[in-house]
Amino acid sequence: MSAPSGLRRAALPSEGADLYLPLYRRMLLIRRFEDRVQSLFLRGEVYGTTHLCSGQEAVAVGFASALEDRDRVACTYRGHGHLLARGLGPEPLLAELTGRQTGVNGGRAGSMNIVDLDHGVIGCFGIVGGSIAAATGAALALRGTGAVAVAYFGDGTANQAYFFECLNFAKVFSLPVLFVCENNGYGEYTPMRAVTAGEILDRAAAMRIPASAVDGMDLWATRAAALELLAPIRAGEGPAFVEARTYRFVGHSRSDPARYRPEGELEQWQARDPLLLAERRLREELQVSDGELRELSADVERELAEAEEAALAAPFPEPAPFPEFKE
Repeated sequence: MSAPSGLRRAALPSEGADLYLPLYRRMLLIRRFEDRVQSLFLRGEVYGTTHLCSGQEAVAVGFASALEDRDRVACTYRGHGHLLARGLGPEPLLAELTGRQTGVNGGRAGSMNIVDLDHGVIGCFGIVGGSIAAATGAALALRGTGAVAVAYFGDGTANQAYFFECLNFAKVFSLPVLFVCENNGYGEYTPMRAVTAGEILDRAAAMRIPASAVDGMDLWATRAAALELLAPIRAGEGPAFVEARTYRFVGHSRSDPARYRPEGELEQWQARDPLLLAERRLREELQVSDGELRELSADVERELAEAEEAALAAPFPEPAPFPEFKE
């Protein structure tokens, strides 16, 4: 799988460092957050399984940057980055992953099933395709409001019944929903090309849904794609579909070493690390200094260190009592 050039490279005239430096910071926060989650998991502090999104930060941040508070988002089980991109702080998210009472869901959701209604995230779904169904339902409720529902899902969802049913339903009823396929090349441990016939984009196009691809490693490209696609949806023109071609730098979950990858593939994608691409553009085009980037990096580390300390100091929730049984 190769990365496309993206829909647009240039930033809008009004978009400079004041916008893109905070967006870069959010990407860096996500990457460092996931590194910290992996460390905590190996120390036995994260319960259950967990799925990291390292390498996919530009998709989460680029699309979130074009959304409004009234919009609704549904994610997969690889959802930490989307939650942070929508504005959830690292402390309540870390507390949730470590099962603490101060977690965003009281320590009971774990990594795969988090809901954050304060930031419009109607759920992270452990069932493959669950996010696409939830977002389609939300879009049904949002018709006529100007708000949009966004479904984030992996390439594996394109082979699920949810995919075809939801796209068909959304098109027939002209629902305000943006379908974002995060194609990272693998369904768990299986290469996408080994199990997916044809092109994913063609499946949406066959239903007359506007469909395009975007370079999912490029923050500028993902934001441009989001702005371009969301405008007609808000205007009542029905759903749109985008395939964000990205890559995860880590295994599928837990301690997966991802030895199934061909030699050199990881390094090829790491050369297009979304953080490196953004840093280069910030320096060369937006005149952000190395000193500013170092200060920003140190600030992110401080924020995460404080979040981890607070999360691990928080109490575990009290066991929920069984409801009283009445005949």
